[in-house]
This record gives sequence, C-alpha cells and structure tokens, in this order.
Amino acid sequence: MKQYLNTKFIGSTLLVLLLIFWLIGVYWSFEPDTFDVRQAVMEEAQSDTYIDVPGYTVTSTLILVTEKMLDKPGGYLSNDVTPPGLFLDNMPAWEFGALEMIRDLSLAMRKDFSRSQSQSIENQNLMKAQPEFNVNSRSWALPSAESAYGNALKYLKQYRNELVDPTLGDSQFYTRADNLRDWLKQVEKRLGSYSQRLSASVDSARMNTDLAGDNKAKQSTPVASERVLKTSWWKLDDNFYEARGATWALLHFLKAVEIDFADILEDKNALVSLRQIIKELESTQKAVWSPMILNGDGFGMLANHSLVMANYISRANAALIELSELLNQG
Repeated sequence: MKQYLNTKFIGSTLLVLLLIFWLIGVYWSFEPDTFDVRQAVMEEAQSDTYIDVPGYTVTSTLILVTEKMLDKPGGYLSNDVTPPGLFLDNMPAWEFGALEMIRDLSLAMRKDFSRSQSQSIENQNLMKAQPEFNVNSRSWALPSAESAYGNALKYLKQYRNELVDPTLGDSQFYTRADNLRDWLKQVEKRLGSYSQRLSASVDSARMNTDLAGDNKAKQSTPVASERVLKTSWWKLDDNFYEARGATWALLHFLKAVEIDFADILEDKNALVSLRQIIKELESTQKAVWSPMILNGDGFGMLANHSLVMANYISRANAALIELSELLNQG
C-alpha cells in the first residue's frame, strides 16, 4: 500500500484532478447565448394568438430568462460549496447581474403592470413569485436559491396561464405608458450604477453632485467635495461580468416590451428609441476574445474592457432617459 501512496503518486493525482476541475470550470463559464424572443415565446405558447395577449410575451420572457440562468452548463453556480463551482467567480457575478434585472421586473409586474391603479388588489400569483426571487443568491440550503427561484417560476407560469384564460378576470397585465415608465426609471438607476462602477476601473475624480439642483436638500453625513474612485483589482472582472449578465437579461426584456407595448410605443413615437437601446445592449454581448478582462490605463497600450462596457451601457442609459421622457409626454 505504501509503495502506491508516495509523494509522486499523490502529486500526479492532484494534478489530474486540478486539470479536470479546470476543464469543467471553463465549460461552466460559457455564458448563455442571446435568443430570438418572439420565436422563443411562440414555441412556448399553446396557440399563436397567445402572443397577442397583453403581457404574455413579457411574462414568458421573464420565465425563459430565469430558466436559462438556472439551466445553463453547470446549472446555477452562485451557491456552490464544492469544486469546481466553488472556485468560479465570473459566472456567479454574471448570474447576480441577471438576477437583479429579474428581481426588478418581477417587482414591477407585481406593483405596476398587473394593477390598474394604486388602490387595486395585487395579483396573488405575483405576490408569491416576487418574494421567492429575493432569496439570497448564495443560499444553498433551507431554502436553496434554485428551489426558491423554481417556485417563483411555477407562480409565474400560473399567472401566464390565467392571462390567456377569458373566464378569469383576476389576472391582468396593463400595457400603459405610465407603468412602463416606472419600470424604466428603475432600470435607469441600475445602468447608471453599472456605468459608474465600470468607469472606476481607472482612477476617476468625481465631484460631489449628490445635492445638486436643490438648495434645501440635506444628507445624513458630510462627504468631501471631490473624491477619487478606483475599483479594486480583484473586483474588475466581477463588475464586468455582473454588468454583462444584467445587460443580457435586460436586452431580452426590452425585446419583449417592444412586442407587448408596440401600440403605446408607436403612439408616443418612441419605437425607434427603444430599438436604439436594444442595439446598444446587443453590443455589450459581443464575444470577449481575451482570456482575461484587461484593465489598460486611459489611452495606454492595453485595452480596458470595463471602459468599453461602460461606454455601451452609458449610451443605452442616455437613450433610456430619452425614452422615459417620450413616454411621459401626452
């Protein structure tokens, strides 16, 4: 027995295991491809007429995006406690970005899209689905994140089934300009945060504009009038992939909005603006050919992937602000 359990044998075994874990980790780190929303929803629908039901496409896209997050190679990795998932960080960051967009849309569906006015009753299925998405993304037991998000999918599918059932009037989806604008305002804040965090990959001097525009405004504690922001080297790739996951999910949600809210967007002459946002978000999903996220300085020799991503997100966010203003016009 001892002749087999020598240092050389143990070292070779560990090396082989590390190689296997590395290969599995590389495969599990492949991001889901973008998909044709209209085609995917039509494949889900039991009837071609379902896609014309207000809210059916948005709800189906929310379901599809969540399923792809959970069922991609390796499954859901953020809460893995064993190798090789334990050692991966890019894909868990991607999952968290997508999850944040899923949470925002599910909340908007619960408090806005499914309600006709502020005094109306919340939809029971959405009341149950939305809190399930808020379970800690790293929870691995009691409950596990996957089981909670799976439960949310069950309630969303029940809500979707009721949308197309003419005998049930309790489940509704209202394609109104004010409902859409409220959700887009939340998306603006998400994209603004991602843009700032990505831009801080290089030293960035930021003036304190927190109270700008209101002479009477106050804040809890004083801060310096100018700060230099710099993202930790260890967080660069995490920020990049979190933003990439968020924009991946948002891209599909906006394509669904283009279908469900077509009449509203055309009436507001805002359809072109939405399509421009979609084009900018499609650019965030281009292939990354570098084996690692580079962080060149300004106009230096090396590329800075974070700044490129921040540029696309900032342009999408600027167009999103214009879209919100168009929806606010009469």
